[in-house]
Amino acid sequence: MIKHREIEIGREEPHSATDALTRKTGRVPGLRDVVNAELATAAKARESWHVLGIMSEFFEASERLAQIRPAVSIFGSARIPETDPRYELAETIARKLSEAGFSVISGGGPGIMEAANKGAYDGPSPSVGLNIELPHEQTSNAYQNISLFFRHFFPRKVAFVKFALAYVVLPGGFGTLDELFEALTLVQTNKSRRMPIILVGSDYWSGLLEWIRAQPLAHGLISPADPDLVRLLDDPDAVVNAIFDFYQHEGFTQSADERERLLNL
Repeated sequence: MIKHREIEIGREEPHSATDALTRKTGRVPGLRDVVNAELATAAKARESWHVLGIMSEFFEASERLAQIRPAVSIFGSARIPETDPRYELAETIARKLSEAGFSVISGGGPGIMEAANKGAYDGPSPSVGLNIELPHEQTSNAYQNISLFFRHFFPRKVAFVKFALAYVVLPGGFGTLDELFEALTLVQTNKSRRMPIILVGSDYWSGLLEWIRAQPLAHGLISPADPDLVRLLDDPDAVVNAIFDFYQHEGFTQSADERERLLNL
């Protein structure tokens, strides 16, 4: 037989000391309320240093990249070798962008990132690497005029968007997809200025674009115009021309509203 515990209305015992404190004071307990004061102080100090570290990365990126505009961020897999035709394609696109007056920003690592830096390095405009410490894959390539080193993904991702006028995305894995959908989300939600987001490689990206139309769009989870935020191209000259065509209409100079949006990323 199940025995039900009788509880007088209004006199239910608290589930924990923190519940009791919340009920008594009307506030959510702080760290010092639930752990030893010395441990709380140490934890807060560590978090403060962590925040300062992130701030320092934002500051260095702003100081060193403020003058590189106009720039294009290029993304792609770290696992694509130099012998792969997609490596040569990325290198060609980057070189043409550099010759057209664009700085090229990559993640600073191997694979497509190296190809992008290498192509820009051979051209007249700066080759920029936003390197990050990772346990696997990431080693800095040798083709960078400007190298920044990040411990945190967050300020690095902001730098990719804030200082670029276009995204060029070659085949890649989760990291590449993360950067692609980050840019699409910022543009879709009007947190960033609209810019060209170009996928390179029809054989690789066509399935993703078909899925976007067949699933999120068909179910009303994105707006009808959202798939048009991205273009699919294969030819390096077409990539460069698409960026120029966009800004011939929009203009390269940021408006006051666009600068404000970038400050609030």
